[in-house]
Amino acid sequence: MKKVTFFRIHKSREYLSSLGKIGYRPLFGGYSLMVEGVVFAMVAEGELYLRASEQCADYFIKKASPPLMYSKRGLPVALNYYRVDEELWENPDKLVQLSFLALRSAQREKSQSKVRSRRLKDLPNLSLNIEVMLREVGINDPQTLRRFGAKRSWLKLRSTRKTVGIKVLLALAGAIRGVHEAVLPADVRKELTDWWRCYEQRHQPYSEH
Repeated sequence: MKKVTFFRIHKSREYLSSLGKIGYRPLFGGYSLMVEGVVFAMVAEGELYLRASEQCADYFIKKASPPLMYSKRGLPVALNYYRVDEELWENPDKLVQLSFLALRSAQREKSQSKVRSRRLKDLPNLSLNIEVMLREVGINDPQTLRRFGAKRSWLKLRSTRKTVGIKVLLALAGAIRGVHEAVLPADVRKELTDWWRCYEQRHQPYSEH
């Protein structure tokens, strides 16, 4: 069976070469096919299975294509991959089209997942220490940071940590823009610096002479 599986892998790579350099690795008892690390198909027991996408699901449903089955703790689980039949192998253009849709869908899902899972410390300028401080004031992810903006986020930090200064404000502004604070536009840097100075002057401790 392993010989038949590798034959199918090489045949799939040949037919779908227009999608890019196709790699493969063991997965779920078979082998995944991927382009630049994005899995779009599986080969199991000598058969090719394409990842279902919104655009190509109708095709597999109409064909009553069987899904790839995987045994988990002794129970069969249907994966979101559907078998490519001989009719589809005999229509290379259609096979490439459906494979392209499967790849694009997988790429889009991976990109969205990466954005959702991105942590604050992954943004430019933000260390683990700043991430911890932001989380303490209710800013738990990049989306919330962008929604609050640099000034409001800085004020929330300042309300609990009096030592937070201009450097953190500029770091937040750069993180929101996705750049290092050193390359912030001059007008943005000046506006933030002037705002910070006014804040510091207004909140200096009053002292009698």
